[in-house]
Amino acid sequence: MIDTQMMKAAVFNRYGPPEMLSLREVPVPRPAPGEIRVRVVATTVNRTDTATLRAHPFFARAMTGLFHPKMQTLGMDFAGIVDDLGDGVITYQPGGRVFGLLPDKFGAHAEYLCMPADGAVACIPGNLSFDEAVVGEGAWYASSTVGLLSTGQTCLVYGASGAIGTAAVQLAKARGAKVTAVVGTRHLDLANRLGADRIINYEDEDFAAIGETFDLVFDAVGKTSWFACRRLLNQNGIFAATDLGPFWSNILLSMWFGITGSRRVRVPYPEDAPGFVRHLADLMAEDRFRGVFDCSYPLDDIVEAFQYVETGQKTGIVVINVQ
Repeated sequence: MIDTQMMKAAVFNRYGPPEMLSLREVPVPRPAPGEIRVRVVATTVNRTDTATLRAHPFFARAMTGLFHPKMQTLGMDFAGIVDDLGDGVITYQPGGRVFGLLPDKFGAHAEYLCMPADGAVACIPGNLSFDEAVVGEGAWYASSTVGLLSTGQTCLVYGASGAIGTAAVQLAKARGAKVTAVVGTRHLDLANRLGADRIINYEDEDFAAIGETFDLVFDAVGKTSWFACRRLLNQNGIFAATDLGPFWSNILLSMWFGITGSRRVRVPYPEDAPGFVRHLADLMAEDRFRGVFDCSYPLDDIVEAFQYVETGQKTGIVVINVQ
């Protein structure tokens, strides 16, 4: 008889608030052919996790489970150590330090996970610690919008202090764009460190009335709209958002502008997670991208971490120390 190894994981069986989560002992997964097993050292709690836990928006249940969640352990970001290999894997060796994303099945809020060796995973660059390498989720969502930019174009990032916004500033700069960051007073120094070309304090100035126009206006926090920002767009400018917008206006406008052919409003969804993680590893190795971190919690306090993220007051990334 083979003894089943057990691990600790944050599990939920019903949609709802963070209190739906509980820590349980579950079997350690075994890597299938072509997979690696990672001993998770660090993960994150982010907007994707909190929205999935609450099944928001409701139509997301078509992917996550109509009445009950298909995926009972959340967590998209991970950093850890390759622990075991499935048959046929030659790209990684046990002991390798890796980071990556689980955009389809989640599962990083646990002590171990398995994933394809050719998936969204890469070696951690240089001497970065594990909790400095869990940077993928916000950057991945930012990349789908920032990818619309070309060298020399102009971009305004509203909400440049969250995980998506801080990543957007850096990724836009890496593409050669000129970036205006909109933040509150307490994040002015952060926006400067990120390399923003101009910084607007929304507490002192109406960013939508500055009299300038941009090739791209990116709402990284889901708190404004095309109607509020349309004066900021140049003739071919694009408004992009990470949220549905008031009364789902961003979705409806993106459909309308898509029909008319102008594509002036977009709610981009990121693609090619494996390619993006490898690109992100290169940027980190070149010191052109660094995560911005708010605070950390042990896995035992993951409910408190979810509660904090839901306040909408975090700066950058909230880390969960698993090991």
